[in-house]
Amino acid sequence: MRAYLCNAFGPLDTHGPGDLPPPVPADDEVVIEVAAAGVNYYDTLIVQGRYQIRPALPFSPGGEFAGTISSIGAAVEGFHIGQRVLAFNSFGGFAEKARARASQVFPLPDAVSFDQAAAALVAYATAWFALHDRGRLRAGETVLVLGAAGGVGLAAVQIARAAGCTVIAAASTPEKLEACRHAGAAIGINYRQEDLKEAVKSATGGRGADVVIDVVGGAYTEAAVRATAWRGRVLVIGFAAGDIPRIPANLLLLKGCELSGVFWDEFLRREPQACHNQVSAILAGIENGSLAPPIHGRYGIEEAGEALKELAERRATGKLLICPKR
Repeated sequence: MRAYLCNAFGPLDTHGPGDLPPPVPADDEVVIEVAAAGVNYYDTLIVQGRYQIRPALPFSPGGEFAGTISSIGAAVEGFHIGQRVLAFNSFGGFAEKARARASQVFPLPDAVSFDQAAAALVAYATAWFALHDRGRLRAGETVLVLGAAGGVGLAAVQIARAAGCTVIAAASTPEKLEACRHAGAAIGINYRQEDLKEAVKSATGGRGADVVIDVVGGAYTEAAVRATAWRGRVLVIGFAAGDIPRIPANLLLLKGCELSGVFWDEFLRREPQACHNQVSAILAGIENGSLAPPIHGRYGIEEAGEALKELAERRATGKLLICPKR
């Protein structure tokens, strides 16, 4: 079968399309004929050997994918061949078929398309877990989203807005900020042109943000901590800026704030039922129109490298998808 392959860990331009044997499910797995797979920042890392997981070579990246079940492992119950599903498996999705543990497969409502589902799983589930679980979000609070025009960022904007919060979107260009406003952000900050801390303080009358979503890292994390309100919650999701920040602990003491890590993959593995409940809520939001995953572009397997490069260079506003039948 055709797949986008990593034969050896290395720079993005060293990988490309190729062939793999069709996957066979283990007893606790299903195999899915992939209709659409989401592209995430960790996909750019895993092929370089810079992610927490280092799969056996060769492998295909792509941790989230939607499609129909084509085969089922001997111990799997509750699924059937031909069923529409959404799945997570850390890697393997940039291919015509992919395996996933049954515990990491989610039934897909007929009203939610494969493209919507593949655009939503990691980004929206990460943002939901961060805001509602780790961040204990409450209506009326102010939420600052760093990297707000990316997949997780736009998801966080929509989820926080739907929860009755005021959203401050921080992004790097006017075009990205416009996309954030369209998603529901009330205020936009260009953090390449403005002092992030001062801009947030100004927008909140000096009070600061109650909750911060941080997918950027670098120097922006400390600035965001300094811009939090008393009892603020800073939720660390990723480091798109490249540098892992070091935060002065005295800032946490003085502000009475929290700095929390958000590792959705591990949440899914350790607390599958809670995770499934959250994903069900997200799919329901897509069904009723309160959540709308924005799709920036679709690519075939042969073009997957272009999608990874576009994401790595932070040129995407919304989700990039790999569609094997494109």
